[in-house]
Amino acid sequence: MPYSLEQLNCMSQEEFVEALGAVFEETPAIAHRVYHQRPFASVRELHQQMVAVVNQMSRAEQLALICAHPDLGGKTKMAEASVQEQAGLGLDRLTASEFEQFQTLNSAYRAKFGFPFIIAVKNQTKDSILEAFDRRLNHTTEIEITQSLTEIAQIARFRLLDLINQSQ
Repeated sequence: MPYSLEQLNCMSQEEFVEALGAVFEETPAIAHRVYHQRPFASVRELHQQMVAVVNQMSRAEQLALICAHPDLGGKTKMAEASVQEQAGLGLDRLTASEFEQFQTLNSAYRAKFGFPFIIAVKNQTKDSILEAFDRRLNHTTEIEITQSLTEIAQIARFRLLDLINQSQ
């Protein structure tokens, strides 16, 4: 259900976390922490405040957020937003060879970095994701943590835009 900023700004903390807790994968603590920054004048401001919370998290908390994300094209249980995002790109309907390719890349990435490959799949194609896998497998762990957090922020922005009615 889309919410207005006015509705979000007037919610109790429990309602606010219920409404926005899934914006960051399996990490409602971000919505919980940003609640006290209300009122928000725009979706952009709300997003910036949520990203600021992520940036202020300890490295262990950031890694937990990264690890909360599912593998691309995987068959594991994942948050509804991730299911929809991956389905929008057809990652839920991979051919056997595509599935094997994604699984191989997911495994190589996890083996090297210790966390899942994350990319904001909106505005991507299967080919662009595969190219990103190849390119990013050459990065250092520190670069990939930063890249993963950047991708997570982009995913959160897309999710906020889907959740908040901006016709006002």
